[in-house]
Amino acid sequence: MQPSQPRENAPETRPSASPDGVSRRSVLRTSTAMAIGAAAASALNFGFPSGVYAAGDGTIKVGLVGCGGRGSGAAVNAMNGDPNAKIVALGDAFRDKAEASLKNLKAANAKQVDVGPGQIFDGLDAYKHVIEASDVVLLATPPHFRPMHLKAAIEAGKHVFCEKPVGVDAPGVRSVMETADLAKKKNLTLVSGLCYRYDQAKQELVKKIHDGELGELQFLQTNYLTGGLWSNPRQPAWSDMEWQLRNWLYFYWLSGDHIVEQHIHSLDKMLWVMKDVPPAKVIATGGRIQRVQPQYGNVYDHFTSMFEWESGVRCMSTCRQFVGCDTDVSDWVYGTKGTADIMQHRINAPGGGKMLWKRRKPAPAMYDYEHVELFKSVRDGKALNNGDYMCKSTMMAIMARMSAYTGKSVKWQDAWDSQESYTPKSYDFGPFPVAPVAVPGANSVT
Repeated sequence: MQPSQPRENAPETRPSASPDGVSRRSVLRTSTAMAIGAAAASALNFGFPSGVYAAGDGTIKVGLVGCGGRGSGAAVNAMNGDPNAKIVALGDAFRDKAEASLKNLKAANAKQVDVGPGQIFDGLDAYKHVIEASDVVLLATPPHFRPMHLKAAIEAGKHVFCEKPVGVDAPGVRSVMETADLAKKKNLTLVSGLCYRYDQAKQELVKKIHDGELGELQFLQTNYLTGGLWSNPRQPAWSDMEWQLRNWLYFYWLSGDHIVEQHIHSLDKMLWVMKDVPPAKVIATGGRIQRVQPQYGNVYDHFTSMFEWESGVRCMSTCRQFVGCDTDVSDWVYGTKGTADIMQHRINAPGGGKMLWKRRKPAPAMYDYEHVELFKSVRDGKALNNGDYMCKSTMMAIMARMSAYTGKSVKWQDAWDSQESYTPKSYDFGPFPVAPVAVPGANSVT
């Protein structure tokens, strides 16, 4: 479907504000952190089911794979989520990233960081060592590696926090679905980084939609219009592979393009509203207007998609990453009895009429609360498994990218069955040409 790049067919981004610092979602608010920690301490049973933990004092050992802004943020959220969770191992392709993450984590909460010099791992096999050292593994590398890392963690019997998206191509997503099924069989918790599912205000609103308070659903609309993101200028010593890994957002083999890496949050909310029934088909368009320079690799900077369900409900989806333009992150659900504004947690009468309901009760920070739920499930021995919807939401984004890249409408089953893999023949740190930007009409769905 996309322009050719060395790859083989074997199956194998809450975007960061900074490539090295803790992301915006991990900024500590002392009152929130204390409230979450107190709630966790009072709600959790600190007695351990036999054989679940390596430590015998109530400590859950947490390892981080992928030490950029999102990974460091997830580690802070994990510490906020359970006062007896302790970061014990860090792994990243690059040593400097892991060491920067350790510095940030100690500054955030040194009492829950116990990473010795021998527990910092670098290289593309770093994940293996982190998994071995941990009870719970946080996966936050570029999405291309998610299927591989998740499979290794679950096969090793570890509980997992798995950042979105779960892959960049259909073979990868199918692999993750198989791994999620294995996690169920092994009673292992698998929590997704699709954080809006853990927002109590949105949970309440979506329940009202599912209970029929909007009447019959007619149309959905979602926007994720944001600014530009970070990039790392290429250094003379960097190989092609290192340059791409350090700028993974801009290469579709690593990120899946921003419709998959970032806009998945919006699409996941739409899938949630539709009770996790995937759309039957999509037609999409996209391209590059601002980000045309070589440092931006081969991804698009805007997409527009129209999804359609078997029921006839349609969803108009738009996303872009433009500098100097207005931003808009919003989701709307239109029904015969009312309109829901998901981000503002309210329901209005049809046609923009009076407000019928609004959530006013404050909710715990969703970024921390997903980890509260993760650790509670581990301690209670009642595994959570978000595998189904995290795979479907990822595939929903992938099918839209497939449509935009080819200029063709794409059916759900065709996307799911696609054999196109973005896995390279090797991960050698040497020459690795950038694949051409996709040109609609020049490629076919495979």
